[in-house]
Amino acid sequence: MIPHERSLVERLQGRKFALLGVNSDKDKGYYQGEANANGVTWRSFWNGPKGTSGPISAKWNVRGWPTIYVLDHKGVIRFKDVRGEDMDRAVDTLLAELEKEQKG
Repeated sequence: MIPHERSLVERLQGRKFALLGVNSDKDKGYYQGEANANGVTWRSFWNGPKGTSGPISAKWNVRGWPTIYVLDHKGVIRFKDVRGEDMDRAVDTLLAELEKEQKG
């Protein structure tokens, strides 16, 4: 998913958008190397040495990887488990709503 995420970050540069990741690799150093090699520029949190059973996934009730949440500016989950073009449409829809709301 990293190539798609990277293109999304690049496409939405300068807009009110942030991509956050949660890494489930049990070895933190391994992911850091992979992230550097694959050009990950967004914030990615480590889920701990328990991997997919770590504290972040437990708190967010993640049962499968990858799980994608699209949240609005208030932290409300607006879309869940959207991928590829569906994820792009979800983010674009949400940004359009936010921009329309801000214009009043």
